[in-house]
Parts: sequence; structure tokens; C-alpha cells
Amino acid sequence: MSEKSLLTKKTVVLPLTLLCCLLWGSAFPCIKLGYGYSQISSADTYSQIFYAGLRFTLAGIFAVIIGSLVAGRPLLPKKTSLTKVFALSLFQTVLQYTFFYIGLARSTGMKSSVITASNVFLSIIVASLVFRTEKLTVRKIAGCIVGFSGVVLINLGGIGGGFRITGEGFVFLSALSYAFSAALTKRFSAKEDPVMLSGWQFIFGGVGMTAFGAALGGCMPVVNPSGVFMLIYLAIVSAAAFSIWSTLLKHNPVSTVSVFGFMNPVFGVILSFVLLSERSAAGPIKVTAALILVAAGIIIVNFPRKNRVF
Repeated sequence: MSEKSLLTKKTVVLPLTLLCCLLWGSAFPCIKLGYGYSQISSADTYSQIFYAGLRFTLAGIFAVIIGSLVAGRPLLPKKTSLTKVFALSLFQTVLQYTFFYIGLARSTGMKSSVITASNVFLSIIVASLVFRTEKLTVRKIAGCIVGFSGVVLINLGGIGGGFRITGEGFVFLSALSYAFSAALTKRFSAKEDPVMLSGWQFIFGGVGMTAFGAALGGCMPVVNPSGVFMLIYLAIVSAAAFSIWSTLLKHNPVSTVSVFGFMNPVFGVILSFVLLSERSAAGPIKVTAALILVAAGIIIVNFPRKNRVF
């Protein structure tokens, strides 16, 4: 069985996407724990960018090394690939995670994980209307409306301090940046190794964010074993999840893969509750209702047509 046919099988795509979502879901509370271990305050924007830069530089190094070992050759970008790597780095790392790290520090892990679920619908809209690689159907539009209603619900009533542009707003902009990166990954990986693209865009983006943060006074105020362990774990999360996700995007439509991202908020909410005890951030009924709406929207988007298995 060829790699392409294997990576389009539902029995393969489903567990791999769930693994990615579990890893990404764990990032919500772990980033906050990492801030605590390193004593980075929610107002210290440049240290947050510096921290993110270190994480993604390490993630890129891990991805390139492991990918090279698996491929049996060094995964180095060709000169003609550099513009693709830089473009992907801008949206997938620099913009997405600059907005995400700053926004997450000013919001709760639960709210951020649900708002981030909007990247599923934004990915479909961007792929359909901007890149025109998929058709925007009535079914997909209906799914987007239902799913976004869950995102709106979690922000009603002043939960966790209400809505702030530099908090929840930045988390949403992070989701929008991801949508563009997903479409670019789909396009670029048609002729490029997706693990190479993922690894090197992390390295370029990570180094740039680290340098920018450091130049403006950002740092890790405290370096200890717990903080270092958390930084390495977050780097592994990015290296593994994005490499797998990018490979799946290469062989499947953007909507087919991205639609499983509804598990990000599920895992994010559960792990934020377990690791951060964010019990008072939002009532369980409202969080559950929001997640149900998000999941329902994605089911509508991906509802199989008659005589289609997947």
C-alpha cells in the first residue's frame, strides 16, 4: 500500500489527528504552567515572544533531526524552497504564535481553547474563498455558523473578564493565521517534503521571534528544571503534531483534516480543568454547550455525502 493511499484511510487519519489534537490541547495549560515556572508575567509581552521563539527553534531542530533520520537523508531546503519556507514561517509560526502567546496570557486556557477551534472554520473559508482549492458549499457554511455560535457562547456574560482585543481578540487572530498556514501547507507540500517545510519554518520563525523578543528586553527571568522540562515538552508537541498534521494535509483536502480540530478545545478544556483547576473560569454547562456546538458544526461540515465512505 502506497503512502498516499494509507494516509487517506479513515482508520489512519482519525487516530493521527486525535493524537495531534491531544498534543495541541495540552499546550494550553502547559504554556501557562511554563510561564509560571519561568516567572513570566501576563504583562511581559516580549518575554512571552522570547519564550515562544525558544520553543519553536527547538521544535524545528527536533523535527529536522528526526525527519532526516526517518528519511535517511538530511532534510535541507533547496534554494527554490526558501520563499515557501519563509511564507509558511510568517503565518504558521511568527503571526500565529505571537498572537497566541500574548492572547493566552490575557485570557483563560478554557476560553482560548474554544476560540482556537474557530481555525477549523476559518481554514475552510480561506481554502475555499482565498485559495479556491475547495468549494464552499451550503453544508460547510451551515457548519461554520453552528460552530462559531459555540465560540460566541463561551464569550458571553463576561466569562473570565469578558472580551479583550489583546486577549481573546489576539487568540482569534492566531486562529486566522493558522487558516492561511494550512492552505499554504497544502499548496507547498504538493512538491515539497511536509516535514522539511514544518521543521525549517519553525527554525526560521523561532530564531526571528527569539531575537525580536530579546532585543526588546524579553528573557526567561528564572531558569529551573521544571521550566526547562516544560519548554522541551512544548517543543516536542510542536515538532510532532505539526509534522504529522502537515503530512496529512499533503494527502487530504484541508477540510477533511482540519475538521477534526474540534478535539483541540475538548482536550484543552479538560486539561485546563485538570492541570490549572480553571473551575471558576466558566460554568460547566456553558462550556459543555459551547463544545457541543463546535463539535456539531464540524460534523455538519464533514457529513459524508451519499455513497461516500469519508
